[in-house]
Amino acid sequence: MLQLLRIFLSISLMGVLFKTCLASGKYFEVHYPASKAADGLQLESTYRLWIPEGVEKLKAVIIHQHGCGFAANMAGETAAYDLHWQALAEKWDAALLAPHYRQVEQGREPCHLWSDPRRGSRAMLLKSLEDFSTRTGHPELHVVPWCLWGHSGGASWVSVMQTLDPERIVAAWLRSGTAFPMWESGEYAMPSFTDEVYRIPTMLNPGIKESTDGRAVAAWLGSAAMFKAYRAKDAPIGFAADPLSGHDCGDSRYLAIPYFDACLSIRLPTLSSSGQKLRPVDMKQGWLAELMSRQATPIAEFKGKPNLAVWLPNERIARAWMEYVVTGAISDKTPPPAPRRVNISRQSDGTNLVQWEADADFESGLSGFIIYRDGNLAAKIPETPIGLYGRPLFQTMSFHDTPEKPLPVMQFHDAKIIPNVEHHYSVVSVNSVGLESKPATSTR
Repeated sequence: MLQLLRIFLSISLMGVLFKTCLASGKYFEVHYPASKAADGLQLESTYRLWIPEGVEKLKAVIIHQHGCGFAANMAGETAAYDLHWQALAEKWDAALLAPHYRQVEQGREPCHLWSDPRRGSRAMLLKSLEDFSTRTGHPELHVVPWCLWGHSGGASWVSVMQTLDPERIVAAWLRSGTAFPMWESGEYAMPSFTDEVYRIPTMLNPGIKESTDGRAVAAWLGSAAMFKAYRAKDAPIGFAADPLSGHDCGDSRYLAIPYFDACLSIRLPTLSSSGQKLRPVDMKQGWLAELMSRQATPIAEFKGKPNLAVWLPNERIARAWMEYVVTGAISDKTPPPAPRRVNISRQSDGTNLVQWEADADFESGLSGFIIYRDGNLAAKIPETPIGLYGRPLFQTMSFHDTPEKPLPVMQFHDAKIIPNVEHHYSVVSVNSVGLESKPATSTR
């Protein structure tokens, strides 16, 4: 049977909901059935890709990999629509890619069908990038480097991918998981290691509550063991224990996104260089901290044993790390960008429909919007942001660091209008620490 392939070429094909709730850009999707080949991916899979508006040539792909189990793979359906991760991708002319494996059975063995990328998920990732490179008009997609983020089983997947494609990985973030103990015990086949594996900037990010949770303690112990082994090889690897969470992702995105930002800045090829070869990490420019401490210092000033210390890429990330390991999040003193393209249309029911677009604040995301009619407060969207895991946001975050369904819409139906009066509207973005943007005014 021929392999099925679905491509959605723009957000207009994905419905009005996506058209009005997300940042500017285009969405693409490819779908593959489960393989019957012995070395193929035994699970049905879908790959969703977001490309920022106006990008001529992509520089990287940010891959956001969900964890194991039915709930995790369902949550992974929305990862490409995440406004905050899109802000990182947009800054670096990068695509945001969310693999989605349809694991319908619970248990370790069904998870291993994809969380060990040697069992078909790596090959399918490469195929999706090849298909996307043809369909999107971005042939560079199948050669540009990756930032890899993974949660739980997704973090195990990332740790194995590091050994398979180390020359292509800008940086890796392993939230609450690693395959390190599984290949040490023989549950996974031991991968091959080259020097390049130990040159990838990596952050291990377990939740502190996992250290005492019998169901999740393996994530904590495995992260600690991987950290010790990799630092002994002088690898640029860090350890950021989330002080508030367990196996959920908490507010880890407020450190993960700037971490990738820093790694992209030091590793992507310069404009003057040719090819896609990543720049090596200058270890002398990093900061170090004692494991499980709250203080980091420049490498030249560090008094402990470097090969036992947390490695951080620069001062900005070191200071963010020092805050995160205490509070579980990062503060922000700058307002978010203003919304854009505020449009008003009169509806058949006599209401005004206000619609707009907005980007998330790069540092602290987006908690909602304030709508003004003729200079007076008309509404807050949402009226009360929800924080199931982490800070309350416009896109409520799930256990898995993905937006909860249904995705919210950037629109406001105003029923309190005066007949035959042309009202004027402005929209203000609010970030997760409560700072407000400049207002964006309406056009018709």
